[in-house]
Amino acid sequence: MKFLGNVLATVVGLFVFCFLFFFGIIILGALFGGEERTVVKENSVIELDLSKVTYDYGGKFNYKEMPFLNDKGTKEGLTDVLRAIEAAASDDNIKGISILNNEIHLGIAQTKTLRDELEKFKKSGKFVLSYGNVLSQKEYYLNSVADKVYLNPVGEMDFKGLSTEVMYFKDFQDKTGLKMEVIRHGKYKSAVEPFLASEMSPENREQITTFLNSIWNSMATDISKSRNIPVEKLNNIAADLLARTPEMAKNNNLVDIVAYEDVYHDDIKKRLKVEEEEDYNTVDILDYAKDVALDNEFSTKEKIAIIYAQGEIGSGEGDLNVVGEGSMRRSLKEAREDDDVKAIVLRIDSPGGSALTSDLIWREIEITKKVKPVVVSMGNLAASGGYYIACNADKIFAENSTITGSIGVFGMLPNLFKISDKYGINSELVETHKNASGYTPFEPLEEDFRNFTQEGVEQVYKTFVSRVAAGRKMTFSQVDAIAQGRVWSGSDALKLRLVDKIGGMDDAIAYAASLVKLEDYSTVEYPEYEKDIEELFGGKGFFSFLKTRETLLKEELGEENYEMIQRIKSLNSKKGIQASLPYEIEIQ
Repeated sequence: MKFLGNVLATVVGLFVFCFLFFFGIIILGALFGGEERTVVKENSVIELDLSKVTYDYGGKFNYKEMPFLNDKGTKEGLTDVLRAIEAAASDDNIKGISILNNEIHLGIAQTKTLRDELEKFKKSGKFVLSYGNVLSQKEYYLNSVADKVYLNPVGEMDFKGLSTEVMYFKDFQDKTGLKMEVIRHGKYKSAVEPFLASEMSPENREQITTFLNSIWNSMATDISKSRNIPVEKLNNIAADLLARTPEMAKNNNLVDIVAYEDVYHDDIKKRLKVEEEEDYNTVDILDYAKDVALDNEFSTKEKIAIIYAQGEIGSGEGDLNVVGEGSMRRSLKEAREDDDVKAIVLRIDSPGGSALTSDLIWREIEITKKVKPVVVSMGNLAASGGYYIACNADKIFAENSTITGSIGVFGMLPNLFKISDKYGINSELVETHKNASGYTPFEPLEEDFRNFTQEGVEQVYKTFVSRVAAGRKMTFSQVDAIAQGRVWSGSDALKLRLVDKIGGMDDAIAYAASLVKLEDYSTVEYPEYEKDIEELFGGKGFFSFLKTRETLLKEELGEENYEMIQRIKSLNSKKGIQASLPYEIEIQ
């Protein structure tokens, strides 16, 4: 026993030593380590690698227990990329931008914003070239802005128009006994339609068709301008799949050169006047962004605050992909009380979520508006709860392809009564009052409980519509007529007065500055997320080299299966009445 005790003590001692040594290295690195700045050589080309760029905002993190680990942001957000491209236009060392086999995780509105920035860059007289082995529709939309588009001779390209697919589960529920009890307001609130029907309703088909056509028309118009191809011809190419091979794509002027990648690089060398046997200088866009964006917040005293609301809306602190009550309300309060901040731009990219949290954020914006102007910039989507937090702003900007509206409310309750009864599971309740138990998934949904829940949904819907009516200076009936959970594109939302102007975040910032008569200003970004030290092991900050549980699951399950599990997890975690987008939309 003494021997085993000595072995155990030795093992524990080694573990403690390794742990302390590991943290000691981290602390010394944080205190004394310096990060090398990117050196941009003469005659360089920016490589527009977007594989790590998903969100508008890369995030700032505050570890209370170990403040020396705090950082000023990863500089891996789309806004950092846009700022870097803007700076590169006037950087004499940068001669052009290469879009090489790009992998895009951005939404359509984000891609549009990036595309517009590349258009501005081209006006500086510098080149933008693109090469693809395989081009998805969204990737081609971005690449079509280039001076020349190259495609691999045995590569592939998608150009076929937009579509979306919705799965319906009513028959599955009837056969298995697994059922979702649905309470909703809004005939277009189709988030719950798959649990109520076996096929798509005319209302849902109408709204999907409308906004898909609107988004496609916006994309086709941009491509038409860049490639000098009439929109009508682009529609014919898409309908008949006339770009299904590289040569067909070239014959229809969608690409310029069908060649292997070495030819692409040789052409860049010729533009740079670099010898064929030499390599040309490159710099990664994120490395470039770290330096050009580094000191932006301190360039002038007077500031415009940009507060990012990206992801589903829920309680708690929030994170890069969750609009949390804690970080949002704290950010609004800090910006409101900072004398150097003169106006606020709220950048929204959210499908909505918790109705309660949406209302709490709405209230914080209402308080802030009394002190400083609040201007909203909508990204890929600002729907349902995402629109709820936008509706009372002083001005709302959206892109043509922004998905917005979805002013409707629903609640869902899983019911297992039929399947539990089928397999001999019996649940017995004991209660002091007839409604004490509320709801149990092992008993049929009682009519009284359904009525009480419907009453709550109706009350939230009434509040939602009233908030929109007050914010948009419309009557309740005017909002109700275009609400009912219906989804609109940004261009349609403008006609319906749900937004004020079509434009990107730069337009919203410029408008906010004009409201407070600022000509010389800088921007400061929020939120700064409060983190526990344990969250370091999630792969952020200095521990980014560690494999996270997320990374391991993705490797084992594959990206698509992992995302499906995350959606189910998100659905199970929802509490209370939801103001959420009817469905998830991904356009390739």
